[in-house]
Amino acid sequence: MANFFKPSKKQVKNQTQELSIQSMDHHGRGVAKSNGKVVFVNGSLTGERVLARISADKKSYAEAQCIKVLEPSAARVTPPCQHYQQCGGCNLQHLELQAQLDAKQQAVGALFAKFTGQSELPWQRSIESQPWHYRRSARISIFHDKNRGLQVGFRQQGSKQIVNIEHCPVLEQGFAEVFAFFRAQINQHPALRSLSHLQLVATDEKHYLVIRHTKAIADKVQQLVADAAKEHDWSLVWQHSAEQRLPAASYQIKQGDLSLQFGLDNFIQVNAEVNEQMLTQAMQWLNLGADEQVLDLFCGVGNFSLLAAQQAKRVVGVEGVASAVDYAQLNAQANALDNCQFHCFDLTEPLAQASWFDKNLDVLLLDPSRMGAEAILAQLPLKQFKRVLYVSCDPVTLARDSKTILAAGFTLNKLGIMNMFPHTGHIETMALFTRG
Repeated sequence: MANFFKPSKKQVKNQTQELSIQSMDHHGRGVAKSNGKVVFVNGSLTGERVLARISADKKSYAEAQCIKVLEPSAARVTPPCQHYQQCGGCNLQHLELQAQLDAKQQAVGALFAKFTGQSELPWQRSIESQPWHYRRSARISIFHDKNRGLQVGFRQQGSKQIVNIEHCPVLEQGFAEVFAFFRAQINQHPALRSLSHLQLVATDEKHYLVIRHTKAIADKVQQLVADAAKEHDWSLVWQHSAEQRLPAASYQIKQGDLSLQFGLDNFIQVNAEVNEQMLTQAMQWLNLGADEQVLDLFCGVGNFSLLAAQQAKRVVGVEGVASAVDYAQLNAQANALDNCQFHCFDLTEPLAQASWFDKNLDVLLLDPSRMGAEAILAQLPLKQFKRVLYVSCDPVTLARDSKTILAAGFTLNKLGIMNMFPHTGHIETMALFTRG
């Protein structure tokens, strides 16, 4: 058998190339071409010429890291975060804010063209928030390494290593001192070396810290930490196992004068300002009539359902996480809405097993996870719906699922970017499909 030369991984990773960046993809990476192969370049921008180091060379594409900008874009700015070059939390701080929105819209447009064949899209005004201190929820990793010492921060880009963070400019300001505080507390109390991560959740009234630890920690030590945390007005919750039920918190929706409870382990949108605008836009686009009946799939704790119930005849919410369904039911009762029904159901399962579905539901609302709604859309009799509102956190699955919705006789009526995560490549999108 003939032997062919294959460069070692070390050789591949040491290769450098000068590349011209033609566009940006939906992850915020620059896109170039070299010898007929697409190269995705982290840290580069459209229109730039860069020197890039190849990190992975696949059959049909390559991945690279920008190591020097030879010809910069006019939209390039200096990242304000001191940890930007190491931390994997943000990847677009080097791009001016409006240009971030433009790049995200262009990336979504390219995906729609690829999956649906549509290039002329009904773009609406983007939803924006304050660009800094917008995150009300985040997860901080903690690890004590014999060689590197104590690390409290976020994962390094493309690595399991933790970057020690001093300050994070996208975190809600009430958590500004959390990194320094826990480094000091762990160094002071050796028992705290069993901490694995912190879950931060900010509400209108409180700043919660869920402290996950792998070994029991004495009450005395917990109390000492809690006493020290009073200075920062944090509410500490100690979690020893994943099965432990966490306390409830709540957030407000101003538009409908609603209060929603959720468990500290339940999903909520991390950007409160964008969430409020997103809900307002959703209700404006849907323009629900008093005789309409809404099916809200992937409904969570009722983020969209309760507002819809204030306008529509009936709302049926479906969610796969049982604890979220419990809170959705509680939220409907607490807000005096008796036209809501909530069901726990795995939306990848056959629809034939769904007792909650009926032919009277005529408006469809979808807010799935990154995997999208392919499984349920393939089963739903889509032609019974007059309108479909799709809220997406992954533009690839949105474009893919849009092809299914369009094939059922719908027209894409409105499309808009929601900048839920400024300075990152994450893209949130809202799409309205109407029949006719």
